[in-house]
Amino acid sequence: MYLNSDLLFVPLGGSGEIGMNANLYHYDGSWLMVDLGISFPDDSMPGIDVVLPDLSFIEQRRDSLAGLVLTHGHEDHLGAIPYMWSQLGCPVYGSAFTLALLRRKLAENGRQMDIPLIEVGPGMVSEIGPFSVEMVGLTHSIPDPTALAIRCDAGTVLHTGDWKFDPAPGLGDETDTARLAQIGDEGVLAMVGDSTNAMVEGRTGSEAEAEAGLREVIAAATSRVAVTCFSSNVARIQSIIRAAQANDRSVAVVGRALKRAISAAQEVGYLRDLPDFVPEEDIDLLPRNNIVIICTGTQGEPRAAMAKIAAGAHESVKLEKGDTVVYSSRQIPGNEPAIARVQDALIRRRINLITDEDAPVHVSGHPSRDEMVEMYGLVKPQIAIPVHGTARHLVAHAELAEACQVRQTLLPDNGTVIRLAGTGGETKASIIDNVKTGALTHEKGKILEIQSDMMRARRRMLWNGVVTASLVMNRDGGLCAVPAVSQTGISDDSAATDYVATASLAIEDALAGMGRAARRDDANVEEIAGQALRRVARSMFGLRPVAHVHIMRVSEDDLRGVA
Repeated sequence: MYLNSDLLFVPLGGSGEIGMNANLYHYDGSWLMVDLGISFPDDSMPGIDVVLPDLSFIEQRRDSLAGLVLTHGHEDHLGAIPYMWSQLGCPVYGSAFTLALLRRKLAENGRQMDIPLIEVGPGMVSEIGPFSVEMVGLTHSIPDPTALAIRCDAGTVLHTGDWKFDPAPGLGDETDTARLAQIGDEGVLAMVGDSTNAMVEGRTGSEAEAEAGLREVIAAATSRVAVTCFSSNVARIQSIIRAAQANDRSVAVVGRALKRAISAAQEVGYLRDLPDFVPEEDIDLLPRNNIVIICTGTQGEPRAAMAKIAAGAHESVKLEKGDTVVYSSRQIPGNEPAIARVQDALIRRRINLITDEDAPVHVSGHPSRDEMVEMYGLVKPQIAIPVHGTARHLVAHAELAEACQVRQTLLPDNGTVIRLAGTGGETKASIIDNVKTGALTHEKGKILEIQSDMMRARRRMLWNGVVTASLVMNRDGGLCAVPAVSQTGISDDSAATDYVATASLAIEDALAGMGRAARRDDANVEEIAGQALRRVARSMFGLRPVAHVHIMRVSEDDLRGVA
């Protein structure tokens, strides 16, 4: 498939989708992983809390895995580590804030594994197997994001991670454009880059603009204000606090994830001048026009603070008609229905709802097209590989790269094996293979395939219901009683009666059409009876339920009973 001397890029997650980032680089027989994140389930995944990448490819090669480097601390870049690090067993490299978040996540999940965590920061170079990895400071919607200049004898790859050019990021330094330009002048074989805003014209707004928008919205509010934002967006938390202070309002923080992020930020030197927060239990002691509540739940998560507040079920925070809720965040693709449910609940209660469509209360953490053009001008890669986006994002990114005179672009899917450089005389990068990828989940200490038979059966039961038939048969295959049929979740009471009667007759007819020898075989009977159950459900309701058939074989003595 490939040679030890090949420089390869293999995404296991995050290509063709937004979330679940997990990327591999190979050279000289060794592998380097960049990021290991999660995705979140949509409405097609009932009962699933977290989606994880399938690491079976690199797990089979774990002895050759030199390390895992994290670009930043967002869940879609590090959230899978508590569940999956034991499959890898390698050192983990990251910035101070990124590792502070990771330690808290490990503790909260009860997974105090002995993971070797190695702190590195912008400007630092780590020798990891045959790779020399330099971290380059960026700006994003979280402190301490970095691009990775990954060097080996075959060439240099710049892996951007998530980024934007923000002249006033609120926390941390601006993007180190001077160092990016130097790396570009040294020569970059390939740039593997963020595609999230590849279809957005212009430049992404600055955090300073979001803070100004929040000040105006809070100034216009006449009663209680609640603002929900991503817990890891520490600069946004600071902006909300400053906006509240500018309007003479105290601040309360509601939600464990927010408190965890604030604690991590303070540990590494950020947010050191915060005011004293109002304890949750004291919120109702303050006049309604003197407080701003920062809370979790931007994506409609049912157990997060905002969902409970919208439903009037939160133990500490109560909103009333005339209060204001501000969504200082974006909608992650796939979460729109869940977010809409929470926002509709707020609107029904006559609570004022403000999103980034109503006021400039949020700015993206990703580069728009003008910034992407600027990045290509700095780095000047020979090859562009768009990642971190759906197919339409990747195609838009590729077209932009071609307009920037990049020699070659390649569009990866999860599992694509891309040879960036080799020793066989190739002059262009190429896709040489595909490896196994997929989506997993975590349940009761186990990692399960989302497309496993068990998980598919759960989804089928949810959408199509369950039907059961109990058959009493003699040992020669004759029915000794009318088939007993029951159903759950396929119809209401009146239609259920019709279904039970029709399905019972259908089973009798199906068995009558079988030969005597076939009726003596339980497996044959189960299959034919199950087909009858599903056929009737499909004709009556258009459903394909899960069908269970129970067979009890009895003898003549059994039928007479025992005296």
